Amino acid sequence: MVRAVFPGSFDPPTFGHLNIIERAHPLFKKLLVVVAENRDKNYLFSVEERLAFMKELVAPWPNVEVYSCDKLVVDFARQHDCKVLLRGVRSVQDFSYEFELSILNKGVGPEIETFFLPTDQRYFVLRSSAIKELASFGGDVSAMVPQIVADAMVRFRR
Repeated sequence: MVRAVFPGSFDPPTFGHLNIIERAHPLFKKLLVVVAENRDKNYLFSVEERLAFMKELVAPWPNVEVYSCDKLVVDFARQHDCKVLLRGVRSVQDFSYEFELSILNKGVGPEIETFFLPTDQRYFVLRSSAIKELASFGGDVSAMVPQIVADAMVRFRR
């Protein structure tokens, strides 16, 4: 069976992310969830916090592992003998962006394929930027993110 990488910022981890992981993990020998470390981006949570969230959230699935990465995801995939990049999509806009990214990744790593998996319709509108904004105003995000994440987001209220 094939090993796959599911990269993302996971800032914050949402039920949409978990939906993709839950549906994809049985399809692969190993699913490596990769938390992005981009020094040029401003994250709500540190990489250590995002790693801790994801490790706790994927614990029920023994073939899912969590890593952080501050380089090209294609290079990470090669180093971990993964042949698939898994990308979740919610909308046509997501697909357009992810499609262009897949072309770029194919140019850098022609041996690695990109698989697109649409999120379940109940998570269609979960965008991390909207969740962060709602939480900053004290809104209830418990239907959008796991409880450990919702609890941590309380400290960012205005």
